[in-house]
Amino acid sequence: MERKRASDYPQDLLDLFDKYVHGVIDRRGFLVGATKFAVGGLTAAMLLDELSPKFAEAQQVPPDDKRLATETLECDSPQGSGKMKGYLARPASAKDKKLPGILVIHENRGLNPHIEDITRRLALDNFMAFAPDALTPLGGYPGTEDKARELFSKLDQDKAREDFVTAANVLRKRADCTSKIGAVGFCYGGGIVNFLATRLPELKAGVPFYGNQPPAADVPKIQAPLLIHYAETDERVNAGWPAYEAAL
Repeated sequence: MERKRASDYPQDLLDLFDKYVHGVIDRRGFLVGATKFAVGGLTAAMLLDELSPKFAEAQQVPPDDKRLATETLECDSPQGSGKMKGYLARPASAKDKKLPGILVIHENRGLNPHIEDITRRLALDNFMAFAPDALTPLGGYPGTEDKARELFSKLDQDKAREDFVTAANVLRKRADCTSKIGAVGFCYGGGIVNFLATRLPELKAGVPFYGNQPPAADVPKIQAPLLIHYAETDERVNAGWPAYEAAL
């Protein structure tokens, strides 16, 4: 059966799912709220399943792709959580050749299979891509989105931000990196890209997808060019867009 698009669902249902994804309501709250949309044989649980990510279906580059060299990288993060683990991918054909680096920053569920797949896609474009897992101090991505969201609510965000600063510097200083790095992030990760742009003058480019904006006072510190993406109906994040644009 062909997978539906977001446009196939009522906006009110998508807004309800957004609240669930971002921890505003729990699973039960979503199911109760989705009941009014469950028509024609559908149940609220079926709607939740339809809206939830299907990592296997979305995968474009398999983990064992012979064109890539991948590894789990662990680094010290003394200003953050102490340790930070992540997923590193680079083209196998590059061998010891220096490559530009891209930091790949996940949503509020940690380093899930989808982010690993994006990391591999970027490596096939001849980058060294590194995807840190902010959930490292809590044991890492737990295997399901619901458990990941629960863990994420317990994360020390100040330390997590420092972990991403550490990850960016570790990538930039690797012997097989040209020292030129960019960052791409999604939702929570988009906000981290905006944050890194204010903290790292060495950042060469940032591509945040619908991320929270940095404080206006920090915006003048940004030196990297940014390609900023917003979603048309994302009222929560878009509320900060005009002030950010003006500050830039």
